[in-house]
Amino acid sequence: MKIRLIIFGVLIAGFVVFNLFLQTGNERTDTAVNIIYASILFGYISFMAFSLIKKMKK
Repeated sequence: MKIRLIIFGVLIAGFVVFNLFLQTGNERTDTAVNIIYASILFGYISFMAFSLIKKMKK
C-alpha cells in the first residue's frame, strides 16, 4: 500500500507543478489537460479504494 501512496503523491505533485509552472498559455488546452489529469487522479483513488476493500475481504 505504501508504493501506491507514493505514486499518488507523485501524481498530485505533477498536477500542482503543471498548474503552477508548465501551463501552455492556451486556456482551452490547459483546461483539457486539467480535466484529463483530474480524471486520472480520481480513477487512481477509486483503484486504491477497490484494492483496499478487496484486501479487507480476505
